[in-house]
Amino acid sequence: MYQPYPTPGKMPERQRPAMPSSVRTAVRFMYAGAALSFIELVVSLATVGSLKHAIVTKYPHYTTTQVHSAEVAIVAGVVIEAVIAIGLWLWMARANAAGRSYARIMGTVLCGIYTLFLLLSLRRPSVGVGLAFALLVWLAGVGAVIMLWRKESGPYFTQGAQ
Repeated sequence: MYQPYPTPGKMPERQRPAMPSSVRTAVRFMYAGAALSFIELVVSLATVGSLKHAIVTKYPHYTTTQVHSAEVAIVAGVVIEAVIAIGLWLWMARANAAGRSYARIMGTVLCGIYTLFLLLSLRRPSVGVGLAFALLVWLAGVGAVIMLWRKESGPYFTQGAQ
């Protein structure tokens, strides 16, 4: 029997399985979530004038200064939240497309956190259009999570690059 000598080179890497359609769909949901988050930011900034009325309606006892402070705080919070959300959407889309095992767990956790943010946003003064986009963003996240945890997605993450 012939036994070749070991070579000093690296061992050949395992071939990663092709990306299943469920993961591809989840990644598309994530890119859609990033786009919707950007649109939500633009809509929120475009409807800032209506925000003052929403604050006065919810808190009629506020002074003019308090209304302005609340308005500034809400707008700043929305901008910061949107920038972070867009970054996270893009990061998760790339990580899940690469088959990183942590990515679908992290994506699921982030979807849960966004669910809490959405529920909390129902308590603060806002304009209805902004809430509609927030709901669409949430639906994109839920769709992505469902697709990531489908049976055919599992092998892509267990055999993919860690």
